[in-house]
Amino acid sequence: MPKIPAARLTEIGEALLVAAGAPPAEAEIVMRHCTNANLVGHDSHGIIAIPTYIDRIKAGHIVPGAAWDIVQESPTTTVVDGNWGFGYVANERAMKLTIEKARTANVAATTVFRQGHIGRLASYPLMAAEAGMIGMITADSGRSPKHVAPFGGREARLGTNPISFAVPSNLDGPLVLDMATSAVAAGKVSLAAARGKPMPVGWVLDKDGKNTTDPAALRAGGALLPLGGSEGFKGTGLAVIVEILCGLLTGLGYGVEPTGRHNDGCFMAVFNVEAFRPLARFKDEVTEFAQYLKATPPSEGSPGVFYPGELEYLTERDRRANGVEVEEATWKKLAELAAGYGLSARLGL
Repeated sequence: MPKIPAARLTEIGEALLVAAGAPPAEAEIVMRHCTNANLVGHDSHGIIAIPTYIDRIKAGHIVPGAAWDIVQESPTTTVVDGNWGFGYVANERAMKLTIEKARTANVAATTVFRQGHIGRLASYPLMAAEAGMIGMITADSGRSPKHVAPFGGREARLGTNPISFAVPSNLDGPLVLDMATSAVAAGKVSLAAARGKPMPVGWVLDKDGKNTTDPAALRAGGALLPLGGSEGFKGTGLAVIVEILCGLLTGLGYGVEPTGRHNDGCFMAVFNVEAFRPLARFKDEVTEFAQYLKATPPSEGSPGVFYPGELEYLTERDRRANGVEVEEATWKKLAELAAGYGLSARLGL
């Protein structure tokens, strides 16, 4: 697989999105989030997603330049209609507003509906952590096609329904949790398929309800398993709560609509640390707590304890210096898109 500098990935993605009809400012936002996902090792939410987004633009499932409307509001709450625009654009703007409300009201929450895929969830609560606040977000896919079987079932009825929190600290890297409530994100299965690699047992059931290591089984009628393995009822329980916050509280609903249009629903909240205790002392104690955990003697065969987000921080340092590996299948799709838009020479593809 070629190793590509992050700046080149951004250049390629922005050019292709603009050629597909995205305003340059929106293409910049989308690619900033996608490139950052690649940098921290979440390749399933990186440049590999750009061909899919362009397909959705062509199908009318993503509307570049869409309006961003507040349909209901109070001093502490906001309901946003993204009007089928890029999820990155709608959600980033929503988080900025939520942070501003938390500055004066101390706690603020927002729901966003009718938007495209929002990518790596951690991007948004990290904005709050940088502002000295605790941020959280949950997301589901509305009534778009589902990938996850509820515990004990064999048919997909839930989304991957991720959850993310970010906390301000003085650590070298941000302390951030970003996790799906399924055994794995659906994008990681797509990544395994693109790289021609088998999956671990415990990720996917095939259409007959049997464990499989073949990533193609998911698109052939299979389903992701919930988080937790034999304790998967816990992952299902978390997914149900996310579905309620992001599907029912937003009004998107549950199940699958016939169009198959991807529709991320989000619930986000921001907590102003200063409303509870001095921020500087809180950051010191979060740092001390993480260091206390890291000082735990490692178990046999383990490299030791990492605080949430530390592995992503270490991966980002490496990839900023050495580039991002991009699988040949994705590189080929990008080259084909560049040729179709007459950008091959300009982008060197």
